[in-house]
Amino acid sequence: MASSKRILVTGGAGFLGSHLCERLLGEGNEVLCVDNFFTGTKANIAHLLDNPYFEFMRHDVTFPLYVEVDEIFNLACPASPIHYQYDPVQTTKTSVHGAINMLGLAKRVKATIFQASTSEVYGDPTVHPQPESYRGNVNPIGVRACYDEGKRCAETLFFDYHRQHKLKIKVARIFNTYGPRMHLNDGRVVSNFIVQALKNEPITIYGKGSQTRSFCYVSDLIEAIVRVMATPPGFTGPINIGSSVEFTIRELALAVIRLTGSKSKLVQRKLPADDPLQRQPDIALAKRMLKWKPTVRLEEGLKHTIAYFDQVLSTRRPEASLARRINGGR
Repeated sequence: MASSKRILVTGGAGFLGSHLCERLLGEGNEVLCVDNFFTGTKANIAHLLDNPYFEFMRHDVTFPLYVEVDEIFNLACPASPIHYQYDPVQTTKTSVHGAINMLGLAKRVKATIFQASTSEVYGDPTVHPQPESYRGNVNPIGVRACYDEGKRCAETLFFDYHRQHKLKIKVARIFNTYGPRMHLNDGRVVSNFIVQALKNEPITIYGKGSQTRSFCYVSDLIEAIVRVMATPPGFTGPINIGSSVEFTIRELALAVIRLTGSKSKLVQRKLPADDPLQRQPDIALAKRMLKWKPTVRLEEGLKHTIAYFDQVLSTRRPEASLARRINGGR
């Protein structure tokens, strides 16, 4: 077994960060989880707090951090439109100042650093599916630019630190990911649809619901992240991570209604500004470089995610949970 490492995960109390912390601990590493709880929660990491190899630090990455680590996974940034548009200036600062601070730390301690970039760097793509070579179609002054351009600038900083300071970097562009520990009110389609369906409320789709997304289950995504960090030193990315199986938003909504047994009906709303009409990664590089492709089918992943949200909602309502009703009260 390889010797354990001391690993920093920024945004470690978030949806992806908490699953990554769990995985890294399971591999015998020491994990320092850093989060300011803007979108992350203590509940996501509560089960890790008694682990002697896990340490939590409340900190905002827009301020410098002075710790000693071997590797850094930089995941800190709100990732849903509701959250990143709430304070767009702070969102840009988190991506840009956060990258500068974490890159500075990596330079000082000579650590390999991973950047959680995003499919949003491609904007509303004119190329489909999107390969890493595609430079994107982003509106730099739109309401989503704080996130899109913030992440693009972070990538620029990572590659400039790599060229100028010989820093060991890994950059992955993460496409739509879902699963347990998603924020209840994060405004993303999977969580929105599941919560609305469990409450038997109208399910909101924008436009005709014909826009497409490719949904990757969280366990597959975490496996890919770990493999990216383990690539040879000469490999920097960027590399797309996500599912290459495309679904329309309407298909997703109908699947959620079916799996929850909900009485919800679809309600159409106006399409938001700059909302991409298509989103699907070209994952040829990931298949070749990481020997990876997603294995969890959408229906299986949705069942796990529905069970999670049902449990969360059941603590907030007097009636029995959907799971208990389905299982005859067991």
